[in-house]
Amino acid sequence: MLEIKAIHTYRGAAHILNSVSLRVDQREVVCLVGRNGAGKTTTIESIMGFLPLRAGQILFANEDLTNLAPHERAKRGIGYSPEDCGVFPELSVDDNLMIGRWLGDEVSRRRDRVVRPDPQTQAFGLFPEVQGLLQRQGMYLSGGQRKMVAIARAMMLSPSLLLLDEAFEGLAPVVVNRFTEAVMKIKALGVSILMAESHLAAASRIGDRLYVIDRGEIIFHGLPKEARTDERVIKALRG
Repeated sequence: MLEIKAIHTYRGAAHILNSVSLRVDQREVVCLVGRNGAGKTTTIESIMGFLPLRAGQILFANEDLTNLAPHERAKRGIGYSPEDCGVFPELSVDDNLMIGRWLGDEVSRRRDRVVRPDPQTQAFGLFPEVQGLLQRQGMYLSGGQRKMVAIARAMMLSPSLLLLDEAFEGLAPVVVNRFTEAVMKIKALGVSILMAESHLAAASRIGDRLYVIDRGEIIFHGLPKEARTDERVIKALRG
């Protein structure tokens, strides 16, 4: 589904990602785990095309996306929920969702005009709470509500791959359980997921496989149970 080959990414003069490689297979949840500043968000933004690569390659469904603009990558069926949610504050929740739906129509046309399930029904199935927020402006949402709207908007695209950047960050434990259930429902819909996560315990609950990133390099790849007993992983995450 997704393959990243030895990418190098800079932010200004700072060399952030150093030969990062990873893959996400079909119907799989993969977690990219690391402390704040380790390179998780830079990896996600490199995949979406917000940051240019200095070297390396990004493949999606065997198509080379390396030089495509972000909106063209979205049209291939890559949904994105950013760390800051990216909810437009002046727009209603309904208008925020419609942005994803409009782009989703283009995604559907690229899939040989396959009739897609109603994306709004799918989004409300994940987060029924969003249905009661449709007329509320983005600026009046709580942190948890913004995260729900960001994920629902990404799902309006009817994506094949969903990128989640710190979806659990700042949430109370009971709300994390709610979001975990939603992620598993998204997987059950056949959507592959790459999720950036700071906490190994949360990632272990949800990921089929884990990559651990530290100082812009992948230091571990394997099963969650293997990561929990790897001394290098434990040391890197503890700082």
